[in-house]
Amino acid sequence: MKRQLCLWTLLGAAAAAGVHSQPVFRGDNAHSGVFASHGPRQFHRVKWVFPTGDRVVSSPTYANGLIYFGGDDGNIYAVDAATGHQIWKHPTGGPVPTSPAIVDGVLYAGSYDGRFYALNARTGVMRWKFSTGGERRFEARGLHGMLPATQTIPDPFDIYLSSPTVADGVVYFGSGDGNVYALDAASGSLRWKYQTGDVVHASPAVADGVVYIGSWDSYFYAIDARTGALKWRFHGGEDPRIHNQVGFQSSAAIVGGIVYVGCRDSNLYALDAAAGTQRWKFSTDLSWVITSPAVHDGKVFFATSDSSLYHVVDAATGKPILRMQDKAYIFSSPAIAGDVVLHGVFNGTLVARDLSSGQVLWQYETEASKRNNGWILTADRRFNQQMIYRSPWREAPIVATERQLSVGAIFSSPLVVSGVVYFGSTDGNLYAIE
Repeated sequence: MKRQLCLWTLLGAAAAAGVHSQPVFRGDNAHSGVFASHGPRQFHRVKWVFPTGDRVVSSPTYANGLIYFGGDDGNIYAVDAATGHQIWKHPTGGPVPTSPAIVDGVLYAGSYDGRFYALNARTGVMRWKFSTGGERRFEARGLHGMLPATQTIPDPFDIYLSSPTVADGVVYFGSGDGNVYALDAASGSLRWKYQTGDVVHASPAVADGVVYIGSWDSYFYAIDARTGALKWRFHGGEDPRIHNQVGFQSSAAIVGGIVYVGCRDSNLYALDAAAGTQRWKFSTDLSWVITSPAVHDGKVFFATSDSSLYHVVDAATGKPILRMQDKAYIFSSPAIAGDVVLHGVFNGTLVARDLSSGQVLWQYETEASKRNNGWILTADRRFNQQMIYRSPWREAPIVATERQLSVGAIFSSPLVVSGVVYFGSTDGNLYAIE
């Protein structure tokens, strides 16, 4: 009898895990950003904190009781969702600022070492690896107005790698070599690759046999998932002088036959998924849309970088519904969990908002944000810009960005499972709070 009760307990736990399984970036292959669990409307406690050897940009995913994520210390991690205890870690040859996908007991993730890995999700043992043409960040001469104007400069805000999506036995991802790849999920053999004009660090959404993904070449692509043939492409804005207002860094959400995607040309676009024609665009007045939008109940939820605004717009028309001011850049994508929306902020704050009103329900500051070494943040938790950005010349803007990251910035998009919120920070920790 005891044995039978134990078996039923295990089966019940497995079933519960399946209900709230979030094994890919943004919760599903269409990247809707909507989670099965209800998010906490009040902050109660820190459940656990898991330290790594470097910043955690990766957005965690969940399957079968384990949290999976990548670290900039070069490791892919699996930790127990309940306790935060490490189950395994697998080293790669470079940072892993990407969200692993877990399908049929296999974990898939890329690394800055230019390799794409398939690991046993339970043990971390490698199944296969695939070499791309190599990783790199987006770069341009005089980028963002940095000086000297003739110097080619890597973009310090090209912070993510493409997170993979797995559909029908094929794993899809983008690469710094400019390609979109489709690999056989079982063997790692190349099915096809599609060459774009620049770095591809957006994450692919897959819906109805089509892969949707943007590139830093200013185009957004719809590619046949089976053949790799181009179905259509959409041209975003260009910025040939300082290359600031160009490129798709945001990952798309596909809902109701519409593609919703942000662009560094400071627009959120709604495109017809079948034809690629523009339904509408929402201008953010020269502030990037890095966040991947969440789409729920006829509304689109997203945020901006420099202007630090949280937006809700009508999904059919693009007309504004809500606009709320935050205090620092927002790269972390909003996660909808019941009647709560959660997102991270560059100043090291996790924000929980009411789904309907947008009002802040509670906030949590990372450990590095609380310490605020060097007074990077002002008393009202905004960046002390005059002190941080002292010069546009040479390495000064890069040093300034690193100083901003020192306060435990949250690039990671929150994961919500059974009422617990998981996210990473540039202070090197993965947090679980409830």
